[in-house]
Amino acid sequence: MKTKVWAHRGASAYAPENTLEAFELAIKQDADGIELDVQLTKDKKLVVIHDETIDRTCDGSGYVKDFTLEELKRFPCNILCPEYKDAVIPELWEVLMLLKPTSLTVNIELKTGIFRYKGIEEKVLTEVKMAGMEDRVIYSSFCHPSIVKIKKLDPDAVTGLLYSDGWINVIGYTRLIGADALHPPVYQFRNDKLMKDARRRKLPLHVWTVDDEHLIEYLAEQEVAAIITNTPDIARKIIDKKGNNI
Repeated sequence: MKTKVWAHRGASAYAPENTLEAFELAIKQDADGIELDVQLTKDKKLVVIHDETIDRTCDGSGYVKDFTLEELKRFPCNILCPEYKDAVIPELWEVLMLLKPTSLTVNIELKTGIFRYKGIEEKVLTEVKMAGMEDRVIYSSFCHPSIVKIKKLDPDAVTGLLYSDGWINVIGYTRLIGADALHPPVYQFRNDKLMKDARRRKLPLHVWTVDDEHLIEYLAEQEVAAIITNTPDIARKIIDKKGNNI
């Protein structure tokens, strides 16, 4: 199995993360999928941004939840990449429409760990269905009640359990709550126990965030299902070269 390349917040090493510009670049760099983060505005619109505040990535300050969509669109979103003067926070719908003509997988992370954003699961499922992209989306979250709720609302939805460290029997837990894949951090692979256990339980691994070239090569050799990377162009070259050498 050839490891898939998913662009972390788009091609975020080169363009403002979680913007249309970053997603367009990921398409050009031949990514197999993208990972993005979704939150709700004051007027209950789905927007794509990682942090609960706009301070780090936009020319402004405050919580996403305290702005309307129209207000958020006024903030340039190019603090990390000043050359992208027109970048702004996109709606989820805009991103789905950009990706619809492609074959890319869309990993939607629900940012419900700090603010629960009542009704966000229903809204995301509705927009994906309206876009006709149900078979190309995987839903993930560090807030596991959101994963459970997605499955309750749509048993056919594909979900991935995001986690960091400190877990005992995380694979058993993933199966217990009905998630379809495990999204571990790359530093969990200092030993191969997790890999072996996941393979034995037939649980796909989507590993974040993998920018180190040696780790990309190693995970490709181990045939993990996907790596989530800020540099999809580099990962693509490494994985394609690995495949050609087999």
